[in-house]
Amino acid sequence: PQTELAYRLGWARTALKATGFLTNSSRGIWSLSNTATALLNDPSLTIEQRGERVNGLTAKYRVGLRAVRRGHDAEETVGLIDEPNDDGLETPSREADWKQQLLENLLGMQPDAFERLASRLLREAGIDNVVTGKTGDGGIDGRGFFRVGLVGFPVVFQCKRYQGSVGSSTVRDFRGAMSGRTDKGLIVTTGTFTAEAKKEAGREGVPPIDLIDGDALCDELKKYGLGVQTQQVETVTVIGSFFSDI
Repeated sequence: PQTELAYRLGWARTALKATGFLTNSSRGIWSLSNTATALLNDPSLTIEQRGERVNGLTAKYRVGLRAVRRGHDAEETVGLIDEPNDDGLETPSREADWKQQLLENLLGMQPDAFERLASRLLREAGIDNVVTGKTGDGGIDGRGFFRVGLVGFPVVFQCKRYQGSVGSSTVRDFRGAMSGRTDKGLIVTTGTFTAEAKKEAGREGVPPIDLIDGDALCDELKKYGLGVQTQQVETVTVIGSFFSDI
């Protein structure tokens, strides 16, 4: 029974990913897609109608699998699974170019969407139970719990979707919001931090605050494959001396 259940759950997860309801990263972190979120939050649909919508898409996915297994040509299965025509990938570019392009996309996000992205990034980095904060939470946008072996501690974070620089006053205010909650905080921004902000973040005698600027944020998103895909090109070299020495 347990094997059968594991199989069914695995199939359901695969089907929901193929139909666009689930996404996962290279680390195996699963999240609801925008399509799934929109469906769950659609006030015009009842719970039964939402279920029927999901069942219809997974059934279509099952039909597609059966057609492929029967050896049908790929052209015969086109349209059986609803997939976007565009894979969403951008043309590869140099480092400065892709980071600039990525930052433009980040700056175009809504504030709450950027907070959700930061939460996703923290989950990828190994922080558990990450949730976004509530209005009036003293400048704290989210919180989670980081465990190292048997020791764990809460973490709070703040998101600044800036094009300019974050100053020392922001760091001080955030540290004040941390008081009584935790001694570990993180500020994530698409911009940069001033020299005074960096000095304030590491000031002795008070809880330190980790800073992630736009450049580091791009590197982290690339590291965990969040909105960035890397391609490795194989280089083949023929060694002429090998053949002449035989």
